[in-house]
Amino acid sequence: MVRNGRVQKLLEKSVVIMSNLFPTYSRWEVEPDWAEGSFLYGKDGKKYLDFTSGIGVSNLGHRPKVVEEAIEQQLKKFWHVSNLFPVESQEIAAGKLAKAANMDLVFFSNSGAEANEAAIKMARKATGRTKIITFYQSFHGRTFATMSATGQDKIKQGYGPMLETFVYVPYNDLEALKEAISEEVAAVMLEVVQGEGGIYPGSEEFLKGVEETCKQFGSLFIVDEIQTGIGRTGKPFAFQHYGLQPDIVSVAKGLGNGLPIGAIIGKAHLKDVFGPGSHGTTFGGNPIAIAAANATMDTIFDTSFLNDLNEKADFFKRILEENLLEIPIVKEIRGLGFMIGIEVNIPVPAILASMRSNGFIALSAGENVIRLLPPLTASKEELQMALDIITTALKKTMETAV
Repeated sequence: MVRNGRVQKLLEKSVVIMSNLFPTYSRWEVEPDWAEGSFLYGKDGKKYLDFTSGIGVSNLGHRPKVVEEAIEQQLKKFWHVSNLFPVESQEIAAGKLAKAANMDLVFFSNSGAEANEAAIKMARKATGRTKIITFYQSFHGRTFATMSATGQDKIKQGYGPMLETFVYVPYNDLEALKEAISEEVAAVMLEVVQGEGGIYPGSEEFLKGVEETCKQFGSLFIVDEIQTGIGRTGKPFAFQHYGLQPDIVSVAKGLGNGLPIGAIIGKAHLKDVFGPGSHGTTFGGNPIAIAAANATMDTIFDTSFLNDLNEKADFFKRILEENLLEIPIVKEIRGLGFMIGIEVNIPVPAILASMRSNGFIALSAGENVIRLLPPLTASKEELQMALDIITTALKKTMETAV
């Protein structure tokens, strides 16, 4: 039997709707076919300049050759053996992370949430205290402890009471922290630049004040570098812009350039806290992910790479400010390195959709902030291309809104 065209289209549509996936994500209309460098190619036949970097993950762009080759080499050796075995590549990766952070010890996990979970456990065990201070508009993950640590109510809705040992204070408000802290506080945990909360950098006075206050009360200083780490802000880690020395740093996202991996980096005085049997993971430090991480770090932690990145970041910030701040709906442009927020006075979904229709993909950070996370390898030509599309979309959306 031959179906007419209308019936066939309805049947095809019904197949798409009947997904076996939980509807956890509000997905875009772009379905990827393949990707390379700064570009993603959709099954719709269109080419998209991708300034999401997989939400700050693909810092070297899509499928960088150096990472792809490292993965392929490890695939031909072994994929998984468990952490009961010493694995040389893990030691090498840990050494690179510790050296880059000027710290001492590393624990590998599978994700940023797991890394922050480990940091929370370590702080409580090391100090014998249970209270941890975090900040409003922070984001630390979606496990129960990291969700409790997050200072945004919207991600907690429907899950009942959170862990009561977390206390939240306003970000960039040192006096509020000093009022909240006591000798019962195990740690203070923060992002140097709040990512999901709207791209809000901490001030130098605030960040150094937090570090000093932690020392005064014997509390550990935890820096969540999951989105800001591995070169995203122009240094290996964002805390290095301010000369900070945290006790624990969590990383993930950009560490494996697309392979699932996370880690915490700690100071030597915490060595005995995570002794045998104290914590663990089946897949953390997987050899394939570690191969990707080693190749990624070899590239990004190179001084010449970072120098070039900072020159491009300065260029991008300048052209954004010169061209966008004159548009009436644009309120502010802020960020650090290649982690940029454009705050507007209207909701951003329509703007983002307009950009996608013109071959450019970006993110939101809250209701009114366009979040730009370019590949660290993006060229000046690609940055200019992004500016042109953003400008067009902002002006078009403003005219439509009026």
